[in-house]
Amino acid sequence: MSADEEFIRNAFALAREAVKRNEVPIGALVVRNGSILAAATNRTVRDQDPTAHAELLAIREASSKLDSWRLDECTLYVTLEPCAMCAGAVVLSRIRRVVFGAWDDKAGMAGSVGDLLRHPKLNHRAEVRAGVLAEECALLIAEFFREQRRAFIP
Repeated sequence: MSADEEFIRNAFALAREAVKRNEVPIGALVVRNGSILAAATNRTVRDQDPTAHAELLAIREASSKLDSWRLDECTLYVTLEPCAMCAGAVVLSRIRRVVFGAWDDKAGMAGSVGDLLRHPKLNHRAEVRAGVLAEECALLIAEFFREQRRAFIP
């Protein structure tokens, strides 16, 4: 198993834990030199905060641990393609690489809806590896939303 697969599996385990808290099952890690600096899941429901995405929380934690806003030696691993907000945070934090699992055809900004992570006019462009364990990651999210819809059927 490659290091990218191993870290996506770790993020996937976090995402599965998020389901238990009724959060959208997304897990994210920030890794530097093969070590996990930060790990997070979505907390938008718990915190009632639309910006509490797993990626942002992991980026904040990693920056705090390094005492630096520059994460240029880091890789972000996330189970779902980052949205515009999270992709913007990646660019601003100078994360070197982004590795993600499932594509997000509705909000993804690493190639699906747009490609903010590699936009030629921005001052930083991250290397992107997409689709690592994509089927597993997509299935977890699809099952979560299927169960959410069932809860609303009388």
